[in-house]
Amino acid sequence: MTGKSVYSSAGMDTTRTFTASDDTVIAYRLWRPAAPRRTVVAIHGLASNMTRWTEFAATTRLAESWDILRVDLRGHGDSLFRGRVGMAVWCGDLAALLAHEQVPRAVLVGHCLGANLALCFARREPARVAGLVLIEPMFREALTGQMARVARLRPMLAALAPPLRLLAALGLHRRHLARLDLEQLDREARAAMAGAGGVFPEARYASVPEDLRSLPVSIYLQDMLAVTDRLPDLAEIAAPTLALLSAGAPFSDPEVTARQLAALPDGRIIRMNARHWLPTEQPEAMRRAIEEWCDERFGR
Repeated sequence: MTGKSVYSSAGMDTTRTFTASDDTVIAYRLWRPAAPRRTVVAIHGLASNMTRWTEFAATTRLAESWDILRVDLRGHGDSLFRGRVGMAVWCGDLAALLAHEQVPRAVLVGHCLGANLALCFARREPARVAGLVLIEPMFREALTGQMARVARLRPMLAALAPPLRLLAALGLHRRHLARLDLEQLDREARAAMAGAGGVFPEARYASVPEDLRSLPVSIYLQDMLAVTDRLPDLAEIAAPTLALLSAGAPFSDPEVTARQLAALPDGRIIRMNARHWLPTEQPEAMRRAIEEWCDERFGR
């Protein structure tokens, strides 16, 4: 385990790594209060990284009594990797990470791809999941616009993935990837919204060229395959679940998404006025909803 720590009277925030069974190094951050009792695992979305949750970890009152673990999924951020990834691989990494940190059960909070991964992990490892917070989960049945087109192209994208991985294994890849700081990007987006009558700068958050500045092409392609794949049968997921949905999402139909979520045995849906990027557009409302649900389900 490596990294540096920031100490405070309330706890400690540490940058850490662990080495997976195939020798891939997985990076994560762990906020640990003085007297932790429970754990939240925050999972980022497509073409993202753990900085998606920096602001949440710094502002939520859950930090008073919950460990907050933010992970760079294999292939993203500081978990540099150019091989095969997908739900099965990421689920294996999450299970290994929880075992590494000796966390028996956790609440998984995921955005977009991260929400889909949380559902897959809950199906595969039900004993490890105390609860789920799904922020803009992506059901294939609900996809619209750009993501619906990606779903139709899945056979072609799946055929492209192996040769891209082979080229990367042969060393034919970019040597430098830009660092993506989503906390900073969110600040810039809110400043732009303030000067543009509240209009969200969607082009920066839904741009393939921008996404590829910080992500290997092979990983980006596999992200797209993963987020457009079918999800497990929700009727078999027993964990209590909170779903936070945008009112006007550009990538999926919120009404179809809500109908899919109705299959959860113990689910609740809250809708918010946003496009898709709730952590950016509605950070305070999102944080309060998660805190209140955790209080209700697990005690304050």
